Amino acid sequence: MGETVQITIGKDYFDGYLARPADQISGDTKVGPKGGVVVIQEIFGVNADIKETADWLAGEGYLALAPDLFWRQERGVVMSDGSEAEWQKAIALMNGYDADEGVADLQACLDYLRGVGCAKVGTIGFCLGGRMVFLAACRTNADAHASYYGVGIEGLLGEADNITAPTLVHIASEDEFVPKQAQSAIVDGLAAHGLAEAHIYDGQDHAFARHNGMHYDAAATELAHGRTLDLFAKALA
Repeated sequence: MGETVQITIGKDYFDGYLARPADQISGDTKVGPKGGVVVIQEIFGVNADIKETADWLAGEGYLALAPDLFWRQERGVVMSDGSEAEWQKAIALMNGYDADEGVADLQACLDYLRGVGCAKVGTIGFCLGGRMVFLAACRTNADAHASYYGVGIEGLLGEADNITAPTLVHIASEDEFVPKQAQSAIVDGLAAHGLAEAHIYDGQDHAFARHNGMHYDAAATELAHGRTLDLFAKALA
């Protein structure tokens, strides 16, 4: 369902996995009313899980683009959570990641999707990608945002007044990377914000929506994805 495309930024470029709706694959290049979505990876690169998420969104009628976040450090990173070596490399890449440059990359992705015919565009992201979704909500011109178990969002709440598009924040209640105090801070910090909405998923752990992950939960994923699709249907139409 997907292909690799190049997104230009300045005099450089980075790759992205682009999944197209079925009507585009069959030859109809008209994007249609559902628009585009930037799919923002976890710390393991644009791997099978992220591609599956992009394919799912394409199946729902969206043009879905999953960019290579770590391209400035190492292009084409593809890992899983299956070994200690991969975890250590993933954490090192995350620690070396420049979020400010990352926001510029996401804006380039939004511009790319608009340039190929998407009238409206949104973001969805997981873990590190969930944090970047929140920053995108505060700093880009996207039309909707869905953050899944984003790490460190409690430290970004000072920017929440800059959110100008509908934003969902999905939080796992048992997430070791987002402790209870942080969860409360996020919920309380967004409670009065007219465009931002936080949901806590009781009994769920970090990465509950990662396909084949150790904490994957089908029911929680279905609930969160349903809320996300409802948001996109309203905001990106």
